[in-house]
Amino acid sequence: MFTMSILGLKKKQPKTFKVKVSTMDAEMEFSCEVKWKGKDLFDLVCRTIGLRETWFFGLRYTVKDTYAWLKPDKRVLDQEVPKDSPITFHFLAKFFPEKVEDELVQEITQHLFFLQVKKQILDEEIFCSPEASVLLASYAVQAKYGDYDPNFHKPGFLAQDELLPKRVLMQYQMTPDMWEEKITAWYAEHRNITRDEAEMEYLKIAQDLEMYGVSYFSITQNKRDTELLLGVDAQGLHIYNPNNKLSPNKSFPWSGIRNISYSEKEFTIKPLDKKKEVFKFYSSQLRVNKLILQLCIGNHDLFMRRRKVDSIEVQQMKAQAKEEKARKKVERQILAREKQMREEAERAKEDMERRLFQLQDEARMANEALLRSEETADLLAEKAQIAEEEAKLLAHKAAEAEQERQRLEVTALKTKEEKRLMEQKMREAESLAVKLVEQSERRLKEADHLKQDLNEAKDAERKAKQKLLEITKSTYPVMFPDTTLDMGSMSVRMDFKDSDMKRLSMEIERERLEYMEKSKHLQDQLKELKSEIESLKLEEQQQAGLYSLRSLHIRMISEGSCDSQDWSNDSWKSKEQITY
Repeated sequence: MFTMSILGLKKKQPKTFKVKVSTMDAEMEFSCEVKWKGKDLFDLVCRTIGLRETWFFGLRYTVKDTYAWLKPDKRVLDQEVPKDSPITFHFLAKFFPEKVEDELVQEITQHLFFLQVKKQILDEEIFCSPEASVLLASYAVQAKYGDYDPNFHKPGFLAQDELLPKRVLMQYQMTPDMWEEKITAWYAEHRNITRDEAEMEYLKIAQDLEMYGVSYFSITQNKRDTELLLGVDAQGLHIYNPNNKLSPNKSFPWSGIRNISYSEKEFTIKPLDKKKEVFKFYSSQLRVNKLILQLCIGNHDLFMRRRKVDSIEVQQMKAQAKEEKARKKVERQILAREKQMREEAERAKEDMERRLFQLQDEARMANEALLRSEETADLLAEKAQIAEEEAKLLAHKAAEAEQERQRLEVTALKTKEEKRLMEQKMREAESLAVKLVEQSERRLKEADHLKQDLNEAKDAERKAKQKLLEITKSTYPVMFPDTTLDMGSMSVRMDFKDSDMKRLSMEIERERLEYMEKSKHLQDQLKELKSEIESLKLEEQQQAGLYSLRSLHIRMISEGSCDSQDWSNDSWKSKEQITY
């Protein structure tokens, strides 16, 4: 029974474990068998991402305060891997090429190296000057965004991208917009460079940096000396001061090393030239010593491998990569031609659309102009009709004005004739008045003469009577009969003279009265005639002003500078004012 329970427990143990592998741009999870070695998991990851240049990479994991690489020939669970589930590994480049352009064949290999080196530069694990940082950032932007397009890549499009080390950003007092402007200036120069070409250019610049591909370890030259740094890279081994990782104090190229060995904490570097001194250094941690030995062996093997003829696998890969590059180049050329043709077609389309829009605008404007012209034509026709009616009205008014002018001319002529006649009558009346005055004066003179004669006659009569009385008194007794007769005849004669004188005086008085009445009547006629002449003159002046206004109206109507209705109203107002 006890044996059966043990067997049951063994059957219940899991046969797989979970693994999470993080590359520079992805994360993958696998279910691994317990018996898998490190090589099995590594090959599975390489197959998954399509990587054939496997000798540069490895699976790294963290152990306490340092890191280690998964050993390929040992089971995964038998190594000092974390006991978490899933177990986390990082798929990273363990060894770096001497010349990236010659050794990195696959695009996936170039891409993984590009991402890893870029991260090391941004994390300041690799020192880079500000100028080189800006240039590398421009290639990184070209690899990510493609060709620069000012219409698409507006200011601020790099705000979310980490492109420069913090040390560079803090070194200068520049805003992110100023850094973006500098990067964009270089970025605009990389037109027509594909993503893999931009990443390769990035790596070609980065491989010339002093800290590129170097793994640093703390060492001492002996147990009592101060600390030093050991650098392991594709070129060999280098000894640095702890505060200077750029310039080594001493270097041992792989071509000059005959052997490297270590015993516990002591490393020994034996030069190929036996005359040179053997170099020894110490490392305090056994785990770190093993890691140093692994890196030395791996870099030395790759160094020797580069100096040999490529294996058939590498030759096939290079041939395939060359064919792939040629094919992609042709495809890019075809794509470029198609892109150019498409751009030309789009430009032609835009030109056609712009021309179409222009023609549509012109057609719309022409239609609007046609509608406006039709409206204008209708308006002009209406205005022409109105003008024709106004012309008829003006012609009618002009005819009426002409008739009025003719009537005024006739009236003026009549007025002139009447004036002439009145002047003639006035002249005749004045001459008649003069004649009457002369005749009156002559009659007055005659009357004066007659009065004088009458007075003389009266004086003679009075004298004769007095003389007769005197005679009568002296001769009365003697000659009575004769005297009586004579007195009778004398009295008759005297009576005759008195009656003649009275009659003459009465005639003179009557003629004088008649002359006075005629003179008064003539004066009244003269006054009436003068008043009629004055009224005729005033009427003539009014008619002359009205005639001039009418003539001006007719002339302005004929010239088209006056509205007939407005003029008619003004003219009648003027006429009323003049008449008033």
